[in-house]
Amino acid sequence: MKTDVQIAQEASIRPINEIAEYLGIHDDELELYGKYKAKVSLDVLERLKDKPDGKLILVTAINPTPAGEGKTTVNVGLSMGLNKIGKKTITALREPSLGPVFGIKGGAAGGGYAQVIPMEDINLHFTGDFHAITSAHNLLAAMLDNHLHQGNALNIDPKRVVWKRALDMNDRALRNIIIGLGGKGDGFIRESGFDITVASEIMAILCLATSFSDLKDRLSRMVVAYSTDGSAVTAGDLKATGAMTLLLKDAIKPNLVQTLENTPAFIHGGPFANIAHGCNSVMATRIGMKIADYVVTEAGFGADLGAEKFFHIKSRYAGLKPDAVVVVATIRALKMNGGVTKAELGDENLKALNDGFVNLERHLQNINKFGVPALVAINQFPTDTEAEIHLLTERCREKGVDVILTDVFTKGGEGAVELAEKVVEVCATKPSHYRPLYAVEGSIEEKITTIATEIYRAERVELTAEAKRQIEEITTLGLSQMPVCIAKTQYSFSDNPALLGAPTGFTITVREIKVNAGAGFIVAITGTIMTMPGLPKVPAANGMDITETGNIIGLS
Repeated sequence: MKTDVQIAQEASIRPINEIAEYLGIHDDELELYGKYKAKVSLDVLERLKDKPDGKLILVTAINPTPAGEGKTTVNVGLSMGLNKIGKKTITALREPSLGPVFGIKGGAAGGGYAQVIPMEDINLHFTGDFHAITSAHNLLAAMLDNHLHQGNALNIDPKRVVWKRALDMNDRALRNIIIGLGGKGDGFIRESGFDITVASEIMAILCLATSFSDLKDRLSRMVVAYSTDGSAVTAGDLKATGAMTLLLKDAIKPNLVQTLENTPAFIHGGPFANIAHGCNSVMATRIGMKIADYVVTEAGFGADLGAEKFFHIKSRYAGLKPDAVVVVATIRALKMNGGVTKAELGDENLKALNDGFVNLERHLQNINKFGVPALVAINQFPTDTEAEIHLLTERCREKGVDVILTDVFTKGGEGAVELAEKVVEVCATKPSHYRPLYAVEGSIEEKITTIATEIYRAERVELTAEAKRQIEEITTLGLSQMPVCIAKTQYSFSDNPALLGAPTGFTITVREIKVNAGAGFIVAITGTIMTMPGLPKVPAANGMDITETGNIIGLS
């Protein structure tokens, strides 16, 4: 089979203004970035404010493994399948980060014959949103250090500056650095570091903002440091809000592209789900619901991370009520959760598949707690045997869950027609009763405990002394009544990536608590989660190149 980039390069792509016309977007609401990309004005929401919303479908998955689940691929395939059965549909995804693209994970444009295009542009610089976010982030850092250098009128404690710098690249050497070295005019010497751009609070804010004015308000509330008397110092205190918003004036507008089969696609924003809330922008989702019958969106990693945060953070702030959830599972990944090594995944193993089913079962139980109807999409691989497919199908049906076999990687939208028909049926016959599991008014400890015990099935939560001190400080500052965003490994329900399947009886250890007052959530950091990843021994970048004629090689 051809590579992803070869398939993308051979696609029959339509001018983006034709895709916009199909959606009912006016010419004066479209800002072209060449022939095949465009930004959509936020004015569309005002024009269509009285139009009923379309259906909102969330695509999530079991815990990811090196075997791959293909969540984004199924998302794209489902949107194309819905269009094939006559439903006006748009897919809404996140933008890829350059860190994973050049590292180990690869891009985020789908795969095979279920991709969004132009794939090369989307996976690289695209429309410059990430550059704008990086620039806004680093402008604030520069203004903060300049404030320290120019007399420190706000009495910022240099030891309590929490705002780092940002770069959209995996670079472990920048995690911990010393800045201000040199002469007297070179700034204040202190410890600092870099976060990857997708971990920036500005990225989360861009994706949660519900309007331009909301964007400004959120930027202004970001806590960047603490003064010598313990009070919070914000971006608004540094008078940086206006300039940051100026840099983000275009980035807030959703990006319109298309799939290989010319289904419309919004690709906008890109927060990681194991660090932040892992969902595409509210603006893209809300506009999509006004211009399409169905919006197929996604949340990063497994349902214990992305979907939980979609329900507790994005849906809460945006006033969304998802109509259905599609949980993507692969036989290969379930066998790995059942104890099989990666090298043995191509061999039929019914016992391992049956043992690993507990991972999928727990995710389905969790989604049921939120009151949203769910169904399972089996993303088929060539190594799957008839006996394995039969076993997984029967196990799902025993639990009363609809299960559909899909093959969008090789068949595109045609491979998701049955899934699309089932999604339409579920939306028509099973009403959603979406509800969060906790109220924001509860204490930080209560909210963490609810997620840890109800979603992860931890026996208890342990807070380090530093985390307890941080909770007390955040509560004293009046910033505790926000949703909680737990940063943990994506590979396990626990904070130990080696505990696969559906572990119980474990302890979740929270080592650090951060307040993202602008984004509007409290971050609880567990395990060894880092906000600046490193490159693997053999980065994906090693296999990338471009020919004299402009053909890109090795991008996936």
